[in-house]
Amino acid sequence: MKFSDWEPIYEQILGEFGYPRSGDERARDILAELVEGQQFDVDGWSLAGDRVAIAGGAPSLATAEELSVARNADAVIAASTAVDVLFEAGIAVDCMVTDIDKNPETARQLTERGVPVAVHAHGDNIDLLHEYLPTYEHSAVIPTTQAAPTDMVQNLGGFTDGDRAAYLADYCGADELVFPGWEFTDPAVEPEKRKKLRWAARLLLELERQREETFAVLDDIRTEISYPIVRE
Repeated sequence: MKFSDWEPIYEQILGEFGYPRSGDERARDILAELVEGQQFDVDGWSLAGDRVAIAGGAPSLATAEELSVARNADAVIAASTAVDVLFEAGIAVDCMVTDIDKNPETARQLTERGVPVAVHAHGDNIDLLHEYLPTYEHSAVIPTTQAAPTDMVQNLGGFTDGDRAAYLADYCGADELVFPGWEFTDPAVEPEKRKKLRWAARLLLELERQREETFAVLDDIRTEISYPIVRE
């Protein structure tokens, strides 16, 4: 997604959650400094022709049916703690997407094995970036931001770890996306998380529109979600 297309969505997100743009921009610039000029060449990573599983962190991921979806995909891009669930089931991931707020050691271990990790910088995780980025193998890090991109930090689209994973797969040319381990209406989550899940659904709906594809994971809530961009 081009930043010119993303920015109107980003402004709505900032307004709804009360996040300052300046915090995201500061985090982006710190991330750029911490990777020290090294990063994974995401532009050289092709998923063309692949069926890619975008693994979410919902409890349902641990079920046999959902694990089978991930196991039978050509590639797996996993959001945050979904990596650990898949590992326990003997399923390797091809990429992790995270803002390192839950399992930073998993991310570190992946980078040491050469598995790319998309590390996201935002205004609330600057301390975590300082703590953990120096311990990662930077040649396996994909630095990302939700603010304007720079030479060192990319904005591929998306807001939560899960929908950012889907936008990353799309950027790399994935032929088909499937979504094991996703739940949008878990009543047990806190209100802010519930709003984030709502935005994840909106952004997947937007990605559907761009790809001219239908994601089955949205079937139960499609009619309840409106497009995030107000179009003329």
